[in-house]
Amino acid sequence: MTRLRFGTFNLLHGLSVVDGQVRDADLPTAVGALDADVLGLQEVDRGQPRSGKIDQTTAVADALGATWWRFAPAIVGTPGGSWDPADPGGADEIDGPSYGVGLVSRLEVLDWRSTSFRPAPVGMPLMVPGRGLVHVPDEPRVVLAATVVGPDGPFTVATAHLSFVPGWNVWQLRRLVRWLAPMPRPWMLLADLNLPGPLPRLATGWRRLARVPTYPSWRPRIQWDHVLTTAGTRPHVAAVRAERLAVSDHCALLVDVDW
Repeated sequence: MTRLRFGTFNLLHGLSVVDGQVRDADLPTAVGALDADVLGLQEVDRGQPRSGKIDQTTAVADALGATWWRFAPAIVGTPGGSWDPADPGGADEIDGPSYGVGLVSRLEVLDWRSTSFRPAPVGMPLMVPGRGLVHVPDEPRVVLAATVVGPDGPFTVATAHLSFVPGWNVWQLRRLVRWLAPMPRPWMLLADLNLPGPLPRLATGWRRLARVPTYPSWRPRIQWDHVLTTAGTRPHVAAVRAERLAVSDHCALLVDVDW
């Protein structure tokens, strides 16, 4: 039996909600303590002036000692400013700032795939750290999946950050499940789905491995962040925890699994 740690973390581009600053050392220090074997990342910057123009996925991989990682952009430009939809598979061709999701793995990765979803036609008022309630238009969303080598063979791990618009995020989640169809089972999803509690399980029929609030990090009351696996697989869940870190308004969600 092998114990593996899976996690998901909406890192809010490394922003501290205590003082509104982004410091180079905060993100690697925070995620290094998670000791995750596979970690899905959302709200990830690459080449953004606001976060020191670093590749945050690479910084997280270095902190975890992970050999395999990938960034998939949702937009080229800066969220809340000027941007264009990105080709999620074209991260290496982007000259300038981008923003999306990342996946970091200590397990060998055999294949990477990505896809994108168009934004909802309407936005919503949201609480933005440091700005209060702000009407926010939706953005394109991206899914990143890896075929990784587990203790008993290849399986698929995916990460995503779905729309905050109710109903639209359910549509995206169901499309995500259909998109995974040709990839090796079992499937695991490490993601900020913007869907509370049991809704992702009800929308997919998958098994929910963690039931713990993750947002807001200083007083968690709701679970936006999820670790799900396909129905029919029965890994033993050894431990679950939501970890408040020095960055982000989300807790990192960690699940230890005996495989």
